[in-house]
Amino acid sequence: MIYVHWIVLVAYTVIAILAMITVVMEHRQPAKTIAWILVLAFMPLLGIVLYFFFGRRTRKDRHIWQRSLDQLTKRSMVEFVEQKNLQIPTEHKEIIQLFMNQNWALPFKNNETEVYTSGYEFFPTLLAEFNKAKHHIHIVSYIIEDDPLGRLVRDALIAKAREGVEVRFLYDDVGSWKASNRFFEEMREEGIEVHSFMPVRFPAFTGKVNYRNHRKIIVVDGKVGFIGGMNIALRYVKGTQREAWRDTHVRIEGAAVYGLQRAFLIDWFFADRTLITDRKYYPETTLTPNNSLIQIVTSSPTNLWPEIEQGYLKILMSAKHYIYMESPYFLPTEPILFALRTAALAGVDVRLLLPLNADSKLVSLASRTYLCQIAKAGAKVLLYTKGFNHSKLLVADDSIATIGSTNIDFRSFENNFEGNAFFYDTTTAIRIKEIFLTDSVDTIPLEQLRTINNESFLFRLWESLVRLLSPLL
Repeated sequence: MIYVHWIVLVAYTVIAILAMITVVMEHRQPAKTIAWILVLAFMPLLGIVLYFFFGRRTRKDRHIWQRSLDQLTKRSMVEFVEQKNLQIPTEHKEIIQLFMNQNWALPFKNNETEVYTSGYEFFPTLLAEFNKAKHHIHIVSYIIEDDPLGRLVRDALIAKAREGVEVRFLYDDVGSWKASNRFFEEMREEGIEVHSFMPVRFPAFTGKVNYRNHRKIIVVDGKVGFIGGMNIALRYVKGTQREAWRDTHVRIEGAAVYGLQRAFLIDWFFADRTLITDRKYYPETTLTPNNSLIQIVTSSPTNLWPEIEQGYLKILMSAKHYIYMESPYFLPTEPILFALRTAALAGVDVRLLLPLNADSKLVSLASRTYLCQIAKAGAKVLLYTKGFNHSKLLVADDSIATIGSTNIDFRSFENNFEGNAFFYDTTTAIRIKEIFLTDSVDTIPLEQLRTINNESFLFRLWESLVRLLSPLL
């Protein structure tokens, strides 16, 4: 029996060493590489389990993704070429070109937008758009809950399917794990095409747990689209408005819906292997021509570059007057942390708004040292007290803004499939700035927290140790 013990020990050591070598050879950020090595070295057995579930990278589908991206881009390129008198703002030419060079995220003019800051505003509008649908409804959502709101949305989609409207629904297999199979089968039985994104089957494909589709994109008839941070769940309208989750979503009507459509159809191809490129999914816009310029930008672990992270960095390093950001989590990558500190030290008015009470105590604890760092550099950290703020937005200098699904953390920038709308017009930027300032009324500054100024040595040590795991959270 003693030999069995040594065999197990040697086998574990070999597996752990191979995993460490793999992590090193993948050229991740040094902080993340070191974090995984520490986990594998000092958490016997559990470290291997965590690595196989959450640490492995998946790049094998990149060639399939790129092929579908190329095909769908040809369709949206046709609409892009047809834009007459397209004027790219000089101050934002570089970031627009950055997104175009990364994955052909094209800028579109002739748009109208409406921003929603609660489920009370968003979901009635969404259901009204469903009711008006004549040809198709496309949805990708990280979460849909089998709750009263989820069932209301499901029944609305079933009603449209019975009318002959094409309905395609893509949900994340991990994010929507609480919804029963029967919930989705009822949609399929009514003719709705439903797929889960990267379904997880244990013990096979466990690495897929780490790569989730966090996007929230809806397209109706190719004319109206929605993007932002709201999932389909009762938590956004539960109880009173004070109790409900605070989030931000935007309705887009106009040419930029081509970008939303393209993003959805690429995800759909990944899940269904059906390539949809028909021009009928890209109808001509009937809006009065205007200079409301929007880019729909997606990022994913299958791409060569972290598109949205690079876009954030470009904004942070280019801002001259102010940068206002909202995020439910703050576990920044080193480049984002460096850019925030640099902007604040350069005299830019940097403000970051997060929830006072996060939905994860471990994540909240890990973020504290990061928050203190940017606060020391001169950034203002505001903690939202009116419920849980799940909003993800950024606005700078009254000229550029973004709303989407991207959190300021390692997972969003590196592991998840994310989607954001970037706006290049003063009217939209000022609207989003006003939302930030309104939210700021219900906040307290970080430095006013008693625990920040009176933490014991052991607590600060624990905080620092948890920070080491932030790339994995």
